[in-house]
Formats: sequence, structure tokens, C-alpha cells
Amino acid sequence: MGNLLLVVLGLTLLIVGGNWLLKSAVALSLRLAIPKIVIGMTIVSFATSAPELIVSIKAALDGFPDLALGNVVGSNIANLGLVLAITVLMGSINVRKSFYTTDWPVMMVASLLFVGFIYFDGVLEQYEGIILVVFLFLFLIYLLRFQKPAVEDEMPEDDIPLPLYKTVLFLGIGGTALWGGSELLINGAVGMASSLGVSDRIIGVTVVSVGTSIPELAASVVAVLKKEKAISLGNLIGSNIFNLLAVLGITSIITPIQVVDQGLLANDIFWMLGISFLILPLVFFPKGLRLGWRDGLILLTFYAAFIYLTVN
Repeated sequence: MGNLLLVVLGLTLLIVGGNWLLKSAVALSLRLAIPKIVIGMTIVSFATSAPELIVSIKAALDGFPDLALGNVVGSNIANLGLVLAITVLMGSINVRKSFYTTDWPVMMVASLLFVGFIYFDGVLEQYEGIILVVFLFLFLIYLLRFQKPAVEDEMPEDDIPLPLYKTVLFLGIGGTALWGGSELLINGAVGMASSLGVSDRIIGVTVVSVGTSIPELAASVVAVLKKEKAISLGNLIGSNIFNLLAVLGITSIITPIQVVDQGLLANDIFWMLGISFLILPLVFFPKGLRLGWRDGLILLTFYAAFIYLTVN
């Protein structure tokens, strides 16, 4: 019970910390007159991936590599199988052309690159992390140069120039909450794994990954309730790209990540590749460039099967 409480407290701090970090990052960017497109693609993306990044770095440094890997692989599966599924069950979404010209191909390349690096030797080395981060920067440069018209301001209500003291305060509180939340979450998750007699990887791909995907889920539900399509397939695919290239890239540069539980290589990475590929036919059938409630049910069934088979 105590471990579950640590997990819940940790997740709460991560969500609150991520939100404060986001507000301060946007305010700081406005103060420095950084173009909105740059804010959206870099600072906002990094801030919303901050929970995954902090948890993965902390887990890897503390000697729980499976928690670091399981968190990212599980988050990528949860973003599509849970968050996207719930979003389209609440209301269908139209998919932009950039989905099949840029977003989906880059997500698949990033996924295959990660799988190729880790599958044969079970280690994500520092030089492989550098390759992942370089690929991320090339992707961002491409977006900034060629996709400017395709980017919309997703959160105009957050574009408030805060006083400098508030910006610094939010930055400090947000960073502290993220770090404290990651401490509590990892301690609780490791404690839960040992008390239930399961591996860190199982807790990573289930409890931890769903927890770090909560900000995306909350944003999706709010957007649907507001009748805004602020959350799109592009946002979730962008989150998956950042998880693979930024979170795992930066973590493995700091410290190489070694697979402990072979289930990650035999099971989880193939579920991640499977659901990433599944999105393509769902977007085109039965109606082109549209995701509806039937697609949501298929994704949710896929996710439920993944959780059931992984836990059992």
C-alpha cells in the first residue's frame, strides 16, 4: 500500500512539475522573443516529455535500466493504444497530410533505429544515444525549414508573458517537483515490483508508462471536451519520436542502458513496432485521413491484449 502511495504521489508531482515547467518555458521564450514555431517544436515538446526524461535518467543512474527502457517503450504503446484510443472514442479526428509525409515515417525510422541498436546486444551504448539525438536535431531542423505553415499554435491561452520572478519561481518549483516526483515514483515502482514478485520491466511498461502518459491523456480529454482539436495524431506521434530520440538518446549518453529482463527484447519492442505500424492502415480505412470510434476500439483492444499478455 505504501509503495502504491509513493507511485501516486510521484506521478502527481511529475504532472504538476511538468505543467509549471511548461508555463515558465513558454514565458521565458516570449521574454527572449523566440519565434512561436521554435517554442512549439522544441521547448514545449521537451517540457511535455520531461516526466519520461527525468524518470528514465534517474532509473538508469540508480541501477534500474529496465525501468528506464520499460517506461519509454510502454509510454509509446500507451500514447497510441490508450491516449489516442480514448481521444477518438470521445470524438473523431481528422488527420493532416503531414502524418504520412513526415510524422509516421519519422516515428517508424526512430522505432526501427532504437530496436536495431538494442536487439542484438541488449545495450544502448553512448555512441548510439548520440546518433539518436543527432537524428532528433536533423528532424527538428527539417520541420523548422519545410513545415512552418503546417504548425498551429496549440495553446494560445498559455502565451502569457509572466513577470521575471514568476518565471524563475515556476522554473525552480517545476524542476524540483519533477525531480522529487521521479524519486518517489521510482522508489514506489521498485518496491511494488519486489513485493508483487514481478520484474522492474513489468512495472515500467504498465504502471510507470501509463503514469508518465497522463499529461498527454489529460490534454486530449480537455481538448475534446472544449470541442477543440488541439490534440491531434501529430502531437502523440511527436511525443513518441521525442521519447525514443530525446529521452533514450540523452539517458544513454549519460549512462549506457543494459537490458536485464529479456522480455523487453522478446515481447515489448515488437508490441511497440506493431501498434506504431497499425496506425497507418487505421488512418486510411475505412475513411481516408480520419480516425473514428471503431479505430479507437481496435487500438484499445490492442493495448488491453498487450497489458494482459505482458502481466501474465
